[in-house]
Amino acid sequence: MSDTERVVITGVGLTSPIGDTPETLRTNLLAGVSGVSVIETRFMGKVLAGECHFDEQKHQTRKERRRGTRAGSTAIYCAGEALSHAGIDLEKTDRSLVGVFIGITEHGTVETENEIDVIRRYDYDTKYWSHHHNPRTVANNPAGEVTINLGVSGPHYTIGAACAAGNAGLIQGVQMLRLGEVDLAIAGGVSEATGSFGIFASFAAQEALAWHDDPTKACRPFDKARTGIVVSEGGCLYVVERLGDAVKRGAPILAEIVGYAMNSDASDPVVPEPGRLTECMNTAIRRAGIGPEDVDIVSTHATATQLGDEQEAEALRRVFEKNPSTYINNTKSFIGHAMGAAGALELAGNLGAFDDGMAHATINLSEVDPKCAVRNLVANEPVEIGKVDYILNNSFGMLGINSAVVVRRYDG
Repeated sequence: MSDTERVVITGVGLTSPIGDTPETLRTNLLAGVSGVSVIETRFMGKVLAGECHFDEQKHQTRKERRRGTRAGSTAIYCAGEALSHAGIDLEKTDRSLVGVFIGITEHGTVETENEIDVIRRYDYDTKYWSHHHNPRTVANNPAGEVTINLGVSGPHYTIGAACAAGNAGLIQGVQMLRLGEVDLAIAGGVSEATGSFGIFASFAAQEALAWHDDPTKACRPFDKARTGIVVSEGGCLYVVERLGDAVKRGAPILAEIVGYAMNSDASDPVVPEPGRLTECMNTAIRRAGIGPEDVDIVSTHATATQLGDEQEAEALRRVFEKNPSTYINNTKSFIGHAMGAAGALELAGNLGAFDDGMAHATINLSEVDPKCAVRNLVANEPVEIGKVDYILNNSFGMLGINSAVVVRRYDG
């Protein structure tokens, strides 16, 4: 593959419940720090969630924030941080060739709930409905807010891919670079899910909403005592560019994206299908030009639901059970489920392994469910595995959408 087809990551901007920089996120993952806490949500009272605390006005004004959305603000923050991390000067960049591709689980729920809450105080008089509602709730909002903030005029859109969206946004960026549609892509995923009582209520109705007296122990993927999902917010956007361009400008190269796949279960709205998950992972690995035995770390999707964890574990066994050197971990156990941002954030949490040779743990594993047992599941404490060359990042979503991304250490 030529340098014009090879695509690399040169910048990361993120916000998560355990840190707003890649370095802080990595440090807290290795230290076993949970970001789950108790919050109050409309009509439901106390729930457990992972909230972010980034500086909303670092890259936008107060007026811009009031006019926009939490998801848009998250995306603006992450985009600004990613460009800075990559050393990109937009004043010296052709902004018509910069694209913004952001994965989302849903968008507009928070804003609609908020507007209804306002007008119900005025006997549902719609004259109190905000004139900002339409631009706030169109599906392309987070990506569009980024383009307006940065003044970039290349293509922008969001990718609705449920909880596979973070990977899907990154994959879209890679594809647009390879097609020659853009020279620089800002790609990943964002979520404002903690602002919506409806999301909490729906998971509660499914009996899939986690609770624990100690919030930090609530998210328990693969554990026998797991009780469900911890809803979180967050964002992670990457600067991705063609290898030749990155080398030419002397950019820091954090990883090369060498394989990816997306497919559909075509079977059930919420229960994953192990055969399709297996196919998705195997396809991404094959496209990377490697075998399962070459993968050093698998970042799992597992959300701490009963069937979801079991089905992913079954797929992991089919692909990796014979590999003594493949380590498996989970980031949601620290931060909860960041929905559209999940896949992008979880990849970012593992990228540090290329530098420190560590596989971060899956915390809150008191007793592994026998149905979720997989070889080399990193439990409670990080494991030093030495040189890491390949990481596979899984991210799956409702309606049976699956994604997997393989990244490689860049050694020149």
